[in-house]
Amino acid sequence: MGTDAGLDADEGVASLNPAGAEPFEVEPPYEPADDDLPKDRFLDRELSWLHFNGRVLALAEDPDVPLLERTRFLAIFASNLDEFFMVRVAGLKRRLEAGVAVPTVAGRMPREVLAAIWAQAGDLLKRHGALFREQVLSALAEAEIALLRWDDLDTDEQKSMQELFTDRIYPVLTPLAVDPAHPFPYISGLSLNLAVTIRNPDTGKEHFARVKVPPIFPRFVTLGAQRFVPLEDVIAAHLDQLFPGMEVLQHHTFRVTRNEDLEVEEDDAENLLKALERELQRRRFGSPVRLEVEESMDEHILELLVSELDVSENEVFRLPGPLDLTGLQGIADLDRPELKFPAFIPRTHSHLAEVESASPADMFAAISRRDVLLHHPYDSFATSVQRFIEQAAADPRVLAIKQTLYRTSGDSPIIEALIDAAEAGKQVLVLVEIKARFDERANIRWARKLEQAGCHVVYGLVGLKTHCKLALVVRDEADGIRRYAHVGTGNYNQKTARSYEDLGLLTADEGITADISNLFNNLSGFARQRDYPHLLVAPEAVRSGLIDRITREIGHHRAGRPGRIRIKVNSLVDEATIDALYRASRAGVQVELWIRGISEIRPGVPDLSEHIKVRSILGRFLEHSRIFWFENGGEPEAWIGSADLMHRNLDRRVEVLVNVPSRNHVDELGRLLDLAFADGTASWWLRSDGEWERHARSPDGEPLADLQSSLIVMHRRRPDSSAGVRR
Repeated sequence: MGTDAGLDADEGVASLNPAGAEPFEVEPPYEPADDDLPKDRFLDRELSWLHFNGRVLALAEDPDVPLLERTRFLAIFASNLDEFFMVRVAGLKRRLEAGVAVPTVAGRMPREVLAAIWAQAGDLLKRHGALFREQVLSALAEAEIALLRWDDLDTDEQKSMQELFTDRIYPVLTPLAVDPAHPFPYISGLSLNLAVTIRNPDTGKEHFARVKVPPIFPRFVTLGAQRFVPLEDVIAAHLDQLFPGMEVLQHHTFRVTRNEDLEVEEDDAENLLKALERELQRRRFGSPVRLEVEESMDEHILELLVSELDVSENEVFRLPGPLDLTGLQGIADLDRPELKFPAFIPRTHSHLAEVESASPADMFAAISRRDVLLHHPYDSFATSVQRFIEQAAADPRVLAIKQTLYRTSGDSPIIEALIDAAEAGKQVLVLVEIKARFDERANIRWARKLEQAGCHVVYGLVGLKTHCKLALVVRDEADGIRRYAHVGTGNYNQKTARSYEDLGLLTADEGITADISNLFNNLSGFARQRDYPHLLVAPEAVRSGLIDRITREIGHHRAGRPGRIRIKVNSLVDEATIDALYRASRAGVQVELWIRGISEIRPGVPDLSEHIKVRSILGRFLEHSRIFWFENGGEPEAWIGSADLMHRNLDRRVEVLVNVPSRNHVDELGRLLDLAFADGTASWWLRSDGEWERHARSPDGEPLADLQSSLIVMHRRRPDSSAGVRR
């Protein structure tokens, strides 16, 4: 299988994290338009996120999911929870410390929310640990993949590990003692550590020492033949070499999660770079928000850690070892295809395939003929979006390329293509968002590399993150200048494009490309255009534009015309939009919401949301696209883009939704939504009490259709058609 990243941070390496975690900035009090709406109409955001991670855990529990994929979901669950504590729980603590103890829209005070988080997260962690120990470990062993503890190793394996320790691990270790001359050491966030008690045999005095498990080594050390042992076990077995002449009395592993959110406010671009670099250093020293310890830890050692780290008892999670199961990603990556989802290779979209020649299709000729609606990962990113930028860089007719970059891969061919274009003399403008959470260092590095190559690098508008996914190519053709564009729902990252589900539109539509051109001028210069006929642009127009269309559906329904609203997003937490959907439901409009992660809306409440359905689908691909589809009186309209229905997206980011111009493509998106909401498709259904029910089997026990597997089959069979042909 991500944080906006969020893999957000919705968009780290194939995480199921729902659009990342938003920092706790104090929002202005929400004032509803209808005074008669019930006060308890919103679900709690944080608990909704924990329910989401529970759905991830349910995939790990599912025996129908291939074994190594279950192992991967265990790792994703752990990684998601790490980020949740680093950002969301840290934000709640900051609120309390700052005295901003106002209730949430769900009516809970921050201290109540924290208490509920500790209880629910504790239950999930116990469930996670029990699943690993009682089911997955034994299933892996049956598949001849052994995750062993030190005492399970045979003599030869222990000898091999002793050699590894002496040759490679020991030179890296730095034991840190605690005594009057050595203060308690700083414990970095998410590091795995050994708390060691040693005794001086001459004096009988006991001491505490900390040994950090080096993160540069694999979490699980291979013994050969797909047999593994946790790295901390290898270190623990050789502690006598770290403390020669001392008696090692006991050792226990522990792990600290710290506040790792960023707070940067700078206006000037160069100052912003420097301020961000300083803040990245500060991030390492954030205050603790969680302490994980082995359940066998001695009480005296635990008391010392709690005191020195200044954590409360509620923030201590006693767990069975081994801690930090994010390292199971390495086990899930084993070359055992029979234990994974069937192999899948994305295909070139039929409108971009060159059937009569081995050479790549002419992207500009193809896009001139028709708009192309891409659906990744079913449609190849490499032979569509990546090729579009690469051909633009190499084409002597191309005069300029303009692009936004929020997250990309470490060896990005798109970055290299932009550099090639600049070095060839083309005008290249790149809007790099250097405050993309957890990708800040990488984006600073890319920004400097692009600048050195001659690209114009800008950082967008002061106070706003540039999150939209846009690329614009200006080409000199026989009949004059023509513009080509890509608008996407996901990042320009060829690696995550193989595991993230996203949509993209390649178009030469004059209205859309003119709007995008004007928007780039707005972002890079002093233009302040607000009117984009073919786009909805945040922060000015996405919320209001969507609410206007929701209201329009109410009018259609009341007039007896077809009216329906269907939305697919990662998270729904914007109260104004939720209230608009409640008004639509009260008016009798059917509302269908496909939400991967967080939902504050309560469906199925009498006299409020009886006409609202909420579904969630998780699977081998990270559902990441955003779709806004309206029946519009029988003339359906659809928008796609990068915006979730969250305050940060609607108020503090530059986001773009594009009006899909082709009716065929609007209908194609409608069929995708039909499939997702069909009773025969496996999904989770949200109840009005905030609980999610899994619908995976029919009443007679037969498995329901897996959406993503169905789409793989459909895209393999997709014939060439005239969809999107420009008239």
